[in-house]
Amino acid sequence: MAQQIRRNGTTGVRRAAKSQSRSQSARRARGQASGVLDKAMGLLPFTEEQWSRIWLATIIGTGVGVAFIIASLVGVPALAQAQVARIAADAGFEVRHVRVTGTSRMDEQQVYARALATRTQAMPDVDVEALRADLQALPWVKDARVSIQLPHTLAIDIVERVPHAVLEKADRLVLIDPSGVELEPVSAEKAKGMLRLAGPGAGKQARTLETLLAAAPALAPKVEAAEWVGNRRWNLTFTTGQLLALPEGETEAASALVKFARLDGQNRLLGGTVLAFDMRTPPRLYLRLPEAVAKPKSVDGETT
Repeated sequence: MAQQIRRNGTTGVRRAAKSQSRSQSARRARGQASGVLDKAMGLLPFTEEQWSRIWLATIIGTGVGVAFIIASLVGVPALAQAQVARIAADAGFEVRHVRVTGTSRMDEQQVYARALATRTQAMPDVDVEALRADLQALPWVKDARVSIQLPHTLAIDIVERVPHAVLEKADRLVLIDPSGVELEPVSAEKAKGMLRLAGPGAGKQARTLETLLAAAPALAPKVEAAEWVGNRRWNLTFTTGQLLALPEGETEAASALVKFARLDGQNRLLGGTVLAFDMRTPPRLYLRLPEAVAKPKSVDGETT
């Protein structure tokens, strides 16, 4: 009987030792896990305050989402949306700041004027697509990206149009982009050095002109102005003041311009005494000389 008591005592001690060992192992495991987690959190670019905000946003966002789902399931989506917006606003999720990037040439205030219409709106109420469409209606805006950054910032990134030429109108000069979109009026002083387009419908032909000039890259920098004549062809004016009348048709005009570039390279036509070159009837090239040199030649009844 005494031996049995000793065995039971030994067994109890062993069980206590094993239990203590398991507790120590569990504490070590928790400590190691906590250490790994702390190291992992330390590697992320967030401060403790930022982590608190993230967790708060997550908790509130989850609650708002659950409220919206429940309300939608019972058949009141409009009420659900209003309730979600109210909850979000009460939690501080409303537009308080607007951040605009990507603007360099346009008046940034035009962007803010449209974005601030959403000021103090609850984040779920902000119609991102409608605001983007409103911004794209601005002349300078080629594209706009609008995003919501919780808890209270509306971020807008603008892709501006690039000014390409100056369009001469009856009463003013207007900057246009390569596709002919009118950007804003410009003074004659600021228009210096830029390609000028003239003639009815010239703005809509800006892309066609760019393709035409690309056919003769050596001549393109020497073109100062281009006139769209009769809605069918181009007159080019070079920096030397000389004029080149091109034929109708994209292919015909490009071929004539390439030929003129070749002749200029061989004979240095630009900068010479010739006032105008007429290539409207290929393959012929007609020259117009000053009165003191020779009598001007007829150009088939169409004035240049």
